[in-house]
Amino acid sequence: MIASRALTIPPFIVMDVLERAKNMERQGLDVVHLEVGEPDFDTPSCILDAAMEAMRAGKTHYTHSQGLYELREAISEHYKERYGVEVDPDRVVVTAGTSPALLLAFAALLEPGDEVVLSNPHYACYPHFIRFFSGKPVFVDVEEQDGFQLQPERILQSITSRTKAVLVNSPSNPTGNLLDAHRMEAIAQMGPTVISDEIYHGLVYSGREHSILEFTDQAIVLNGFSKLYAMTGWRLGYLILPNELVRPVQKMHQNFFISANDFGQWAAIAALRHAHQDVASMRRVYDQRRRYLIPKLRELGFGIGVEPTGAFYVLANARGFSQNSYELAFDILENARVGVAPGIDFGTNAEGYLRFSYAASLDRIQEGMERLGRYLAERFV
Repeated sequence: MIASRALTIPPFIVMDVLERAKNMERQGLDVVHLEVGEPDFDTPSCILDAAMEAMRAGKTHYTHSQGLYELREAISEHYKERYGVEVDPDRVVVTAGTSPALLLAFAALLEPGDEVVLSNPHYACYPHFIRFFSGKPVFVDVEEQDGFQLQPERILQSITSRTKAVLVNSPSNPTGNLLDAHRMEAIAQMGPTVISDEIYHGLVYSGREHSILEFTDQAIVLNGFSKLYAMTGWRLGYLILPNELVRPVQKMHQNFFISANDFGQWAAIAALRHAHQDVASMRRVYDQRRRYLIPKLRELGFGIGVEPTGAFYVLANARGFSQNSYELAFDILENARVGVAPGIDFGTNAEGYLRFSYAASLDRIQEGMERLGRYLAERFV
């Protein structure tokens, strides 16, 4: 009675951790949340004001299925100012979050048996999307001592006649590391379509992130407003597509989603054009948390080979405590009341690691580290 794709799709384990933590909180327990990648900041006021103004002006209807032209124009201006690349607004499709954008991208590219090359570790849901469309994820191991950098030569060795795309994510979830520009350029020249997940762009504390569009215009860009602008609940993302993919993706968007919400898109314009100071302030706070968390984790006995410089994650080597990150994460949750993400959620090459998010306040991170320190002292004497 139930389709096999619905029965066999794996859970997003970090959400299982979060939901167990929420159950504990309903029982009156206090849990420090370092498991989820959700900014603790409220959406900046200039964005809220734009949304309220839009609603009062009646901007509560369907929009063009590709999104408001004004927003697509603002996205194009952003990519020109930030990366020096020309993006025709007609190549942009605005979606109800970046996950629907990823769904549409794979729906447009994949036939059964087609392959997508991606790093191991990787964002937990990437292979689930690929398999949902009967594609095959092909994993390329990246190493802690190399800063979890994709190596172009390993990708080349993995490309076959069935390879449809190479997926890159920089800054990366779960590692927080940036992909070197020379490596990104080499990947762009390999032949298969590059899908570049740029959702953490702007959250960089050392060095500079690069868009794949600096190296090729025959790529698919995923981006959105959730992380940089503290707009997770607004559900707004977008795709930048090669010309030949725009109409196919637009037709699917018409059928499956119709359009992203009207007033939220007007708010997104304000985010791109007026929230620069708010973003800079949030970035400074994230960096302060990062500078506290990394040495503290090392002090507690976790390994961090190369310090992450982007997003708001630290993927810490916990193999000195346990080889089973799933059991360790849930044991920490139950006994220390600290939520962390098990590495196995992000691929086999992250087994034995834990991902810590510093999207919580510094006070809560400090409390979490104190609890974790007591837990480790009791469990691993």
